[in-house]
Amino acid sequence: MSKGEETRAAVLDEAARQVSLVGLSGLTIGLLADKTGLSKSGLFGHFRSKEQLQVAVIDYAGELFAERVVRPALKMPRGEPRLRELFDRKLRWGNGDLALPGGCFFTSVAAELDDAPPGPVRAKLVQIERDYIDTIATVFRTGITEGQFRPDADPEQYAFDIRGVLMSHHLAGRLLGDPEAEKRAWVAFEGLLQAAKL
Repeated sequence: MSKGEETRAAVLDEAARQVSLVGLSGLTIGLLADKTGLSKSGLFGHFRSKEQLQVAVIDYAGELFAERVVRPALKMPRGEPRLRELFDRKLRWGNGDLALPGGCFFTSVAAELDDAPPGPVRAKLVQIERDYIDTIATVFRTGITEGQFRPDADPEQYAFDIRGVLMSHHLAGRLLGDPEAEKRAWVAFEGLLQAAKL
């Protein structure tokens, strides 16, 4: 990795941390300059516009998520063990040892962009969210293939339901400060899993 690539990666790492705290709209070249000790003009050389910076930081967070959550989970045995690992790591990404300081980067950004007009920033977030939903559905589908779940179970519905549990966990744990949030999320996960079993 060249010096320029190392600098860009360090800037994006700090940008992802800041977005988790102040949101995408709060991320500015000036804030990053203060946090990284780099000049505004130097940062501008890496990101020619606020939009380019926003797309780059969402892309970076997507790679971080893949590294911390998805890839390790996919190393588990197919079906239920893989689903459990994927769920556990996603909980920890939102509120645990895998999390950025402000919690789930994507939940924060989604709240800002859900009604935003189409454009590259929104499109990048939508792509990452769809990829994650597809991952859950695919992992569930392998559980059907392995004979662990009912053949008539709907992988897309399962992925939808799990996303609902994860969003509830985030809201309960981060906003409401519910000390039972993680326990309740696991109870909901087990219920969905049992409902899908043969």
